[in-house]
Amino acid sequence: MTDVVIPERSGTAFRLNRGQRLTVIDPLGRQVADLLAYNAEDMAEVISSGRTLDYAETIRLTTGHILYSNRSQPMLEIVEDDVGCHDFLLTPCSYDTFHHFYPDLPPHRGCFGNLAAALAPFGVAPDDIPVAFNCFMNVPIDSATGRLSVLPPISKAGDRIVFSATMDLVIGLTACSAPASNGGSFKPIHYRID
Repeated sequence: MTDVVIPERSGTAFRLNRGQRLTVIDPLGRQVADLLAYNAEDMAEVISSGRTLDYAETIRLTTGHILYSNRSQPMLEIVEDDVGCHDFLLTPCSYDTFHHFYPDLPPHRGCFGNLAAALAPFGVAPDDIPVAFNCFMNVPIDSATGRLSVLPPISKAGDRIVFSATMDLVIGLTACSAPASNGGSFKPIHYRID
């Protein structure tokens, strides 16, 4: 299988059929990939952070965990995970994110804009974009204050996470554009379907 390359600070969308596996690869290390999933037969059914974290009873999702939809249906199962450190709390970065956190940097449409553009041909409007599963994103939580931090990913070159689709899906996937998420550098993300 040949890897598909998502260039730095960009995104894509594609079909993933039930039973197929999606492998998301960090080819150079320390790069985040935002992932969205929609039911290909009814795009109003979408991946849900709230349902998933509720049913998993943990924010540390890894091998064996299932990503659920807003209708409590399994969408993706994590079947392999080299990293074990991902985020399902923070929303995709956007123009507004850049204005808020990086006012001295040129604004960028971020993962939100990249996902909106990639998913538009599938009928997804910007308001239909939920919290993404942020592959490889390192968001520790201070146990005393609850404060979130965004630190560079711990993923190394070639690390991957593998999902198995439990329904026919439309997937949105990015190579994240926010400096804090990627240790101040921007790199591609690779993926493959089998």
